[in-house]
Amino acid sequence: MNAPVVTIDGPSGSGKGTLCQMLALKLGWHLLDSGALYRLTGMAADRHGVSLEDEAAVAALASALDVEFLPGEQGQPSRVILEGDDVSGELRTETTGNLASRVAVLPAVRQALLQRQRDFACAPGLIADGRDMGTVVFPEAPVKVYLTASAEERAQRRYKQLKEKGNDVNLATLLEEIQLRDRRDSEREHAPLKPADDAIVVDSSGLDIDQVFARVLDEVSARIAVSAR
Repeated sequence: MNAPVVTIDGPSGSGKGTLCQMLALKLGWHLLDSGALYRLTGMAADRHGVSLEDEAAVAALASALDVEFLPGEQGQPSRVILEGDDVSGELRTETTGNLASRVAVLPAVRQALLQRQRDFACAPGLIADGRDMGTVVFPEAPVKVYLTASAEERAQRRYKQLKEKGNDVNLATLLEEIQLRDRRDSEREHAPLKPADDAIVVDSSGLDIDQVFARVLDEVSARIAVSAR
């Protein structure tokens, strides 16, 4: 690694995205949202007229993906810049999700994106958000955090978010979906979701984000010489 890396892994709804943004802003470090890279690769292929059947061409796009993740200010989502354009809204559409699912099954693309993720590790440092950052992508990172919360807590958080957006949702259904995804992610053959052996496991159930942030920042400061903004 060319710079210190802090990895934040964990299941959906644990709060790792918000935590990563807060750390990146505080430290003035780069941010990596690894989960967005397959969507961005699909978008790039669509932009450049590259067929998703051409695995080598898509892998070439992935290896040179021109993307930047900019942490949002307090309470604001991060911004994603692809080839100079803000694609934050387009990134989460159903169309982009379909492109991502087709891209993710291509072995050459997965390998290219592994290296592309590692390329984000540059001075002054990197906050890496994902599911296998500490176990696969940055196994030598000096600080690894596995952020989790009970399935019930995560379902409640998601329920509140969707309700605030005016969506008609069912809490029991959300809980079932989260439990199913957890099981699928933890049992998959390739890079299963689990804490690295040397990860700091933080359960955010019953904690607010400021409490989680304070604990993780203390760990970072204890293990890495950093100058916070």
